[in-house]
Amino acid sequence: MQNAFRDDLALIEDRVGMKPVLLIVGNDAKYFLSHRLPVAEAARGKGYQVHVATPGGPYVGEICSKGFIHHELPLSRSGTNPFREFKALLGLLKVFWRVRPDIVHLVTIKPVLYGGIAARLSPVGGVLAAVPGLGFIFTASGKKIRLLRKLVSFMYRVALGKRNLIAVFQNPDDQKTLIDLGAITSARSARIRGSGVNLAEFHYRPEQSGVPVVTFAARLLRDKGVLEFVHAAKLLLGRGVIARFQLVGDVDAGNPTSVGVDELNEWIRERVVEWSGYSSAMSDVMAQSNLIVLPSYREGLPKVLIEAAASGRAVITTDVPGCRDAIEPNVTGLLVPVKAVEPLADAIQQLLKDDRCRAAMGRAGRTMAEQVFSIDSVVEKHLEIYAKLRHNV
Repeated sequence: MQNAFRDDLALIEDRVGMKPVLLIVGNDAKYFLSHRLPVAEAARGKGYQVHVATPGGPYVGEICSKGFIHHELPLSRSGTNPFREFKALLGLLKVFWRVRPDIVHLVTIKPVLYGGIAARLSPVGGVLAAVPGLGFIFTASGKKIRLLRKLVSFMYRVALGKRNLIAVFQNPDDQKTLIDLGAITSARSARIRGSGVNLAEFHYRPEQSGVPVVTFAARLLRDKGVLEFVHAAKLLLGRGVIARFQLVGDVDAGNPTSVGVDELNEWIRERVVEWSGYSSAMSDVMAQSNLIVLPSYREGLPKVLIEAAASGRAVITTDVPGCRDAIEPNVTGLLVPVKAVEPLADAIQQLLKDDRCRAAMGRAGRTMAEQVFSIDSVVEKHLEIYAKLRHNV
């Protein structure tokens, strides 16, 4: 109750001082800290009062400790219960009416869909709708998925319909998909290639000697390609290839495509892969790896591939939207077909055998990161969109 009173008082004080209010809405507090914190801090430096709305959890305290005002949302990342989903929409409406932000920055699928609808029904100045990927609904198949895809497509058309809204995409395929659906126009959309990388934190370091380490760093989801990675590791170990294969990431019980704990433990017992769980020190993970592999089915633009490039590590990923946009094929890494274990294993073996090629790709990746993926550039592009949205009010 005291926190709520303090936040209300801050709102009143800043409204009196004509301080612009930015509200960043996400589906996970940890994701905000890992992907949007630099943007939030830069906006605060430009004079915005920054609010953050996410579901509750252990990382909310860290958000508050950094001086942001947090609002808890009744939002689940993958729930489908219609009553709970409607409650999530109402929760967003309540926050929007209370905060009355000049700019709302919506991040990931549910916040974009529900937040876009709520923004049309509340006193919100402008909306940046960040679509970091279209998710498994646009990659999976089946009758239920097709029906769900039709529903989600309709929701995108409604959610992105506010006049003063700019939709931001990380790759051209996702942008074209929603333009073709009639959800957005070219004039009301933009592209920013990923969430950016801190080039000082992720810096070039030569590979370590010894048994090479091949790393899959992502949530352990089937549509991230974790099964293909594990099966490729089995195939390579069977061929006598000497390497360590490691998984860096958590099981995600809230995602329907997550692998189970029993399945993961079986891989470990078979000594196919090692598992270290989630890591908050990804620069160290990169330094200890020789090769980064992400055989995902579709992405926005994977942060791990950007971090790998900045760290001077060659990558292998799939020739799908988002993944192919994060590399320069045959220069910073290799592309393989999606859901294809043997070509993936062959590509890994090729780069493990050719130290000189792998090192050259790593150096080229660092150059690419410096030219394209710098966090400073990404932050500046977000601030430019905020300014444009405020000007259009």
